[in-house]
Amino acid sequence: MEAFRTVQGEGAHTGRPSFFMRIGGCDVGCHWCDVKESWDAHRHPVTPLDELLALPSSNDSIVVVTGGEPLMWDMGPLTEGLRARGFRVHLETSGAYPVTGTWDWVCLSPKKTKAPLAEWYELADELKVIIFNEDDFKWASAHAARCRARTELFVQPEWSRRDQNIPKIIDFLEQNPKWRLGLQTHKYIGMP
Repeated sequence: MEAFRTVQGEGAHTGRPSFFMRIGGCDVGCHWCDVKESWDAHRHPVTPLDELLALPSSNDSIVVVTGGEPLMWDMGPLTEGLRARGFRVHLETSGAYPVTGTWDWVCLSPKKTKAPLAEWYELADELKVIIFNEDDFKWASAHAARCRARTELFVQPEWSRRDQNIPKIIDFLEQNPKWRLGLQTHKYIGMP
């Protein structure tokens, strides 16, 4: 769908320069999604693999593959090609589809509309749960219980409700210190 350089705005790698590849296509359907234009894969022309592999420059060290939902497609050829060029390859996924590709970092962000497959909990380096309403804290805890002990845990306010949810998140963090606050810092600084 699109590719761009920015700084990672969310999670454990916040602030790191990164090259993003946003893959078109998603049937997870989060009502608060901020890239709904990615949902219809047919709106975005297919890009040949060799063109995708040529997009990041030698100045890039991290390539973040995100969506939509990138795992709707076989990510093996893309990740193999990027890693062969020396890039660290990070994934942002809902976990709703089977694992394909080889990843250096996996951010699992489960969604209520299409639950993650069990295999993702063992692979998640990071769990990011979006907080839209009060029930999402229970949702977050249930998913954290399925992850490895070393998985980094983030609760992140849904952007349009951040002002009302950040105080609730702070209360949650005080009671659950293994969790961290996640913010979409790229939005605060005006980056994509």
